[in-house]
Amino acid sequence: MSNARILVVDDEADIRELVQEILTEEGYSVGVAGTAAEARTACAGQPPDLVLLDIWMPDTDGITLLREWQQTFGAALPVVMMSGHGTVETAVEATRLGALDYVEKPLSLAKLLRTVRSALEEGGRRRQAARNIVPPLIAPAGRSRLMRELRDHVKQLAPHEAPVLIVGEPGTGREAFARYMHSLGPHADGPFVTAVAGALNGEGAEAALYGSESGGVVRKGLLEQAERGVLFVNELGDLGPAAQRLLFSAIDAGTFNRVGGGTPMRFDARIISSAQPGFETRGAEPFRVDLLSHLNVLVLRIPPLRDYAEDVPELLRHYVDRLVDDDRLGFRRFGVAAQNRLRNYPWPGNIRELKNLVHRLLIQGGPPEIGLDEIEREIASQITVDEPLVKQDLLSMPLREAREHFERAYLTQQLQLCGGKVGLLAKRVGMERTHLYRKLRSLGVDFRQSED
Repeated sequence: MSNARILVVDDEADIRELVQEILTEEGYSVGVAGTAAEARTACAGQPPDLVLLDIWMPDTDGITLLREWQQTFGAALPVVMMSGHGTVETAVEATRLGALDYVEKPLSLAKLLRTVRSALEEGGRRRQAARNIVPPLIAPAGRSRLMRELRDHVKQLAPHEAPVLIVGEPGTGREAFARYMHSLGPHADGPFVTAVAGALNGEGAEAALYGSESGGVVRKGLLEQAERGVLFVNELGDLGPAAQRLLFSAIDAGTFNRVGGGTPMRFDARIISSAQPGFETRGAEPFRVDLLSHLNVLVLRIPPLRDYAEDVPELLRHYVDRLVDDDRLGFRRFGVAAQNRLRNYPWPGNIRELKNLVHRLLIQGGPPEIGLDEIEREIASQITVDEPLVKQDLLSMPLREAREHFERAYLTQQLQLCGGKVGLLAKRVGMERTHLYRKLRSLGVDFRQSED
């Protein structure tokens, strides 16, 4: 790993400069920090591949800093301690706290280089092991065949660095799949930076994406923050023309310039985008074809929850356990009748709606078992009549109302497919034309405007 990034943390300038010079000559990229505060800042964006950490520093000692980093980064931040003659025992203790090794001062060149090489190799093995054991909450839940195949597809796409477009309805968990893919990818220890497309419109888009320089102060933009990691562009359809132009330029050229800066910066991040089906033509202007060709090299389609409704009981338990653990809410379980009702609910808001329902029921509290009556009250409060037919909950209505609701939605949407032509609609739905006119009038479907 001759191109590995190493951070040297020591309050003695002579030692910092010496170690930096030695390791730079060996081909490493070396940064330095003279205080714990500077070290924290250096590790805040993207952790280096290795830290050489002095034990004694004026603001915070190295042992305390090691504990902080172990809790925050774990295996993603390998640390080797540097100790003076009187602190060897402390350095040995630090290895019990998670440091990989220690080197004594005054430094031996051979020992330093040997320890650095060994620590980088061990750090790489630990990070790889951490990537192979993905935490259960990162992997999207569900045991259905559809979800198993989807997770397998993610595992196929993850090792590659080509851009990925994740397509699905709002609330289907597109960002969760993006994070899952990143966790399995070659730069899993790199940053995952989210760019909300709708926020990149207007005059500030260039500085937000490219960053800026002014008076010696550098502000990193989203492209630079995502270096050696993933830039996740959320809701691609909301990306305005100016932001599309800026993003295309950076991807196509592989470089960009900060606002106010003159030195080209290399763009080195994988792009994962999310979008709704048909987003390319929904905006005021069609989405740039040349940019889209850069972003959809690989495509992952996320199904709506109604397509794998058999997973609903497991998802309910999953989010109950998660919210109880994370938010310390009181435990409640879903009764069998409640689970069956929710399996047959169309979930227009998908996974997000299910999670919000569980969250709301746990916050409200009540009996240990969530029953059917409580579910019906919650569903009734969320009913919307503007949703497409496939997302409407007919089971919440009396039979007569449900039939009328279905017929109205069915004929309205069929009429749209027929271009407003009632004669064509009659053939499509298999009804006599006169009877169809009466039916449309009784349901309040305005077919005259469509025919005109």
